Amino acid sequence: MIEAFKPPAISGVVREVLCLIELPRLLLRFPFLITQPRGKHEPVLIFPPHGTGDGATTLLKAYLRLIGYRARGWGLGRNKGDMTDLLPRALKRLASFAKRSNQKVTLIGWSFGGYLARELARERPDLVSRVITLGTPVIGGPKYTAVAEIYRKRGMDIEAIAIEVELRNQATLLETPVIAIYSRKDAIVAWEACIDRRTPNIEHVEVRSTHFGFGFSPQVYKIIAQRLALPIATIVEIPPRHNRRRRRLRFVPRKPDPL
Repeated sequence: MIEAFKPPAISGVVREVLCLIELPRLLLRFPFLITQPRGKHEPVLIFPPHGTGDGATTLLKAYLRLIGYRARGWGLGRNKGDMTDLLPRALKRLASFAKRSNQKVTLIGWSFGGYLARELARERPDLVSRVITLGTPVIGGPKYTAVAEIYRKRGMDIEAIAIEVELRNQATLLETPVIAIYSRKDAIVAWEACIDRRTPNIEHVEVRSTHFGFGFSPQVYKIIAQRLALPIATIVEIPPRHNRRRRRLRFVPRKPDPL
């Protein structure tokens, strides 16, 4: 059953300009942020929100590198939100990074990037140590976002996508540890859609940030640094392809019926 609640009003998007406040805050808090627990060159793969590319996560990537992590962007260009196209390409990127590192990889995803990160962990839990999501809707896909009507006008079947998301959530339990960061001040994604009541090993962390501010919030950076420092066994032996048990689901959004 898909939960029902209201998406943010499109008029609230103007509040997202407050994300500009996060940049000077980030600079002011930077001396404190660099004192956070340091990594030991553990691999971190960062996925950008819909409509953006690695440029959107440049500051987060630079910060994680500064405190000792092998942070990488997803390297797949602009995130167009097409799960059917992106999932196999992202899986190759993940497998390659894990093999080079000889470690499980932490996945960090912002908005739709977080949804993609979760699906990668669902597909290949043997390669992922944990997932950190930033303002990611785990219920309804784009249905509970302020831009849902825009997608509808473009011919996207929002209800069908919501059903696909729910079926995928039911088909295979996400067992990888997840840290879900969300904000009630998010004017793009309904914060209720970020609450995952199905995943057993999940921590929800509320912050004070706009949706666009997740990528620049010093509070978010601190949480990420502290969670990354928590011990998780990451050294793994990656088995040959023919010995791996694969659980694949094809994500195929349904096209709207012709009028």
